[in-house]
Amino acid sequence: MRRERDSLVLGRVIGDVLDQFERSVNLSVTYNRNNDTSSSSSSCCGREVTNGCERKPSQVVNHPRVDIGGCDLRTFYTLVMVDPDAPSPSDPILREYLHWLVTDIPATTGVSYGQEMVCYESPRPAVGIHRFVFVLFRQLGRETVYAPGWRQNFNTRDFAELYNLGDPVAATYFNCQRESGSGGRRRP
Repeated sequence: MRRERDSLVLGRVIGDVLDQFERSVNLSVTYNRNNDTSSSSSSCCGREVTNGCERKPSQVVNHPRVDIGGCDLRTFYTLVMVDPDAPSPSDPILREYLHWLVTDIPATTGVSYGQEMVCYESPRPAVGIHRFVFVLFRQLGRETVYAPGWRQNFNTRDFAELYNLGDPVAATYFNCQRESGSGGRRRP
């Protein structure tokens, strides 16, 4: 867990999007290889998202499979996906851009069992390397979290405070740039 938290710090997810937290629930985010329409069938980090791995827009067109740990189906979670680097990492005036919001996900299941409040919008960064962050929160109860009226300038911390979600229970992120982009962020 320490290495995972360190990679969130190195990737500036802790700081730009979240405060320090202790991971207490397993979160698995997996993009289907069938999403990949590029000529290359391999990626640096396989199908599952690991902190700091790189994805091309063609690999993340459709929403990923998201599996959530836990042990009690009566516990519900909210999943938030944001881009803190919109519209460009050097001038993120739209920070954070909300790409996806799913609520009421029962523990031990996945997002398909939750309520999609804001539909998945596939990453399409135009300039620079963007971080796309998945954050999981434990809800106080069912049907206690609602969709915001906007995607731009979403704030994960404020959202969590508004709905009494507390600290995140898990988070992960990947880097993405235009298909023709080259190079990348350093992997933690």
